[in-house]
Amino acid sequence: MNDKQILITGATNGIGLAAAEALAALGANLAIVGRSKTRTRIASARIRAAARGATVATFIADLSSQASVCRLAAEILARYPKLDVLVNNAGAMYGTRQLTKDGIELTWAVNHLAPFLLSKLLLRRLKESAPARIITTASQAHRGARIPFDDLNAERSYRGFGRYCETKLANILFTTELARRLDGTGVTANCFHPGLVATGFNRSNGLLMDLGMTILRPVSRSPEKGAETLVWLATSPDVANVSGVYFFDQEQRSPSPEAQDTETARRLWEISERQCTVSARSAEARS
Repeated sequence: MNDKQILITGATNGIGLAAAEALAALGANLAIVGRSKTRTRIASARIRAAARGATVATFIADLSSQASVCRLAAEILARYPKLDVLVNNAGAMYGTRQLTKDGIELTWAVNHLAPFLLSKLLLRRLKESAPARIITTASQAHRGARIPFDDLNAERSYRGFGRYCETKLANILFTTELARRLDGTGVTANCFHPGLVATGFNRSNGLLMDLGMTILRPVSRSPEKGAETLVWLATSPDVANVSGVYFFDQEQRSPSPEAQDTETARRLWEISERQCTVSARSAEARS
């Protein structure tokens, strides 16, 4: 991975940080994205300690804000003439319904629209850097979920975990349609399920959720174990030409029937474009 440039969102803790440390140890140059300056600085120091002369750059962005995502993309494009791997790893779950400054339900904005918009804004650079890879962190939680096309902003009903499951399904559908659109460009797009990982995830959604995560901790895998498939997707020659696939433990798995519906994937893409249209056009014009 010497001289490979990798961008990872959600790299200040959990599997994102574990993957960044592993990739830096392989010689990759890392650009990590976090929301907190302090946590991002601490994460950067940890990654540098694992690096073998690789560089680690930090970027601060609020992925719930489309304007912030656009600024992040502009900073990346200005700084890096080459981008070999984009890892869309940031994600969250919220116990109560909240709206972003853009008027979009928060979980949908962070987990789906942020990676969708960031990937679109960086596509030209990734194509110029081909062979390149896009990796998105999905989840087995997508099973049983449906995309609520008639209630995308969760106005009629909101359940924190149910909404999270919908966004993880959206991650897989996004990967499917992105891979179709990238066919023949030398850029691949894949996603993966990291397993149940012991991290700080879902620790700010009330006492009940916190208790549940504490109970699950003994049967959860470590962040390093959860990051193994991510690192493998970013580095292995075995998947250099594989695209549009859902993985778990470095093996191709079949996602739910809903996640395999190509028409749903296309419809979701078109709606997501409309949800990001103003921000995307403005950012693309500046770049």
